[in-house]
Amino acid sequence: METGSAENERAAGAEPGWTALPPGLLRMRRLLLVVWLGSAAVAVGWVLGAVAGPAWAAFTLLPLAAAAWGWVLLGRNWRSWRYAERADDLLIVRGVLWHEETVVPYGRMQLVEVTSGPVERHFGLATVQLHTAAAATDATIPGLDPAEAERLRDRLTELGQARSAGL
Repeated sequence: METGSAENERAAGAEPGWTALPPGLLRMRRLLLVVWLGSAAVAVGWVLGAVAGPAWAAFTLLPLAAAAWGWVLLGRNWRSWRYAERADDLLIVRGVLWHEETVVPYGRMQLVEVTSGPVERHFGLATVQLHTAAAATDATIPGLDPAEAERLRDRLTELGQARSAGL
């Protein structure tokens, strides 16, 4: 069932209502970056300091520089992700250098699942995975609030069933 606003959007050629990813995903990814590259910096500094001398411990700055660069890149990547529920399909846009748009027609969805690993659960996040008959149109929306992920799963499943009835 199409809503009046969706029909108006399509008729007017307007942009769909975009939904951005919550900031919890960015916090989780940045924390993982700091933990892994911080550990690498400590390990590099300790090993080089012990084996080659204190001057070589300056190479500790390499993982720290990578962490600073990664911090910026993670922010840009997080801002690039968004999705829109349109009248006949779900549109997912992501990417900074390589911009990707994935359009998943509701009638082609075979499976919509919500997953959440241990780190995601700790941060209160979940991922929605969409599977279609064509593997090229499978899509993922990471870092959603679990309630929003379940709402989206239920809505997409309902729309998928309604659209596939005519096939």
